[in-house]
Amino acid sequence: METHSLYAMKRALLSLTMLFSLGIFTAITPSCRQVVLYPLDPVVSAIVCQTDESNLCSFDYATSADSLLAKDGWGKAFDDNFDKSPADPTNPNWRLWIGGSFNNELQLYTNNPENIAVTKDFEKTANNLLVIKAKKRKVKGYKYRQDIDETWKEFDFTSARIESKALFMLNDITSQLRVAARIKLPTGYGMGASFWSYGDNWPTNGGIAIIQARGHDPYNFQNAYFYDDVLYRELIPQEGRTITSTTNLTDRWHVYEMIWQKDTLTFLLDGQVIDTKQGDYVANLFEKPQRITLNQVVGGDLFLRENTLPTADQIVLNGNEGIMQVDWVKVYAKN
Repeated sequence: METHSLYAMKRALLSLTMLFSLGIFTAITPSCRQVVLYPLDPVVSAIVCQTDESNLCSFDYATSADSLLAKDGWGKAFDDNFDKSPADPTNPNWRLWIGGSFNNELQLYTNNPENIAVTKDFEKTANNLLVIKAKKRKVKGYKYRQDIDETWKEFDFTSARIESKALFMLNDITSQLRVAARIKLPTGYGMGASFWSYGDNWPTNGGIAIIQARGHDPYNFQNAYFYDDVLYRELIPQEGRTITSTTNLTDRWHVYEMIWQKDTLTFLLDGQVIDTKQGDYVANLFEKPQRITLNQVVGGDLFLRENTLPTADQIVLNGNEGIMQVDWVKVYAKN
């Protein structure tokens, strides 16, 4: 993402860890420990648990989710089950970022089938999955994107990043947006998965990080939002939080959601509210168009430790690591 990592942020933020157990979340702050029972989402029945042979629970939207959400006033604005690869230029929903990225990351984003592909779901044969896979290999490409910087650079890894062609925002007609995705996060040190949104002319149209996860830390992910009224100014995430689950987030499917209102950002994991942000800058995101983005980074500021960045040699990337899977992405709007 086009910001410093949440770990490396320099401004003191109140840390809040959420522990998920039987619908009860424990909020821990530096000064106190408080048990908070969050209310269930009003349409939590839209989320269902599906157990596998190992009795692991993977979460998904129920087949009746659309009608349940419709009863609460939500209308579907975007839906992709990845019947067509985002790398296909005729795909109406997605565009690819081709080139390097920011934040000292080590990957070149490509449209290579090794990095981005649609495959059949072995568990549900009628279903397709988007697979974003990091590969360790030396390649050359544009330092960022060709339209940003035509400088040529050598990279140690390749990966993929997709962005919605459609832009979504709140305005006088759309009072709420609900952005959701079903994701199985990647494993492996140096592997960073992101599900977020951002606007052009960064960061003047803002951005919202729904999840930002590290592959070697399978019980935690982070969220935040971003805004500044000065073009390309280096900024610090607002209200960055670490969310901790008692279940491994890489060995099963989870539904990550964000409900965007004019003065509030509400984050959900598997139908449960886990965080709410109402900071001063949330209101500045009103009428700021944003693209939905999914990507997998390698290394960079997200893995900064004691002012030291990981090198390519320190990131091994075994064969079963660095694989981010996405079942679907949905956006609902409420007037």
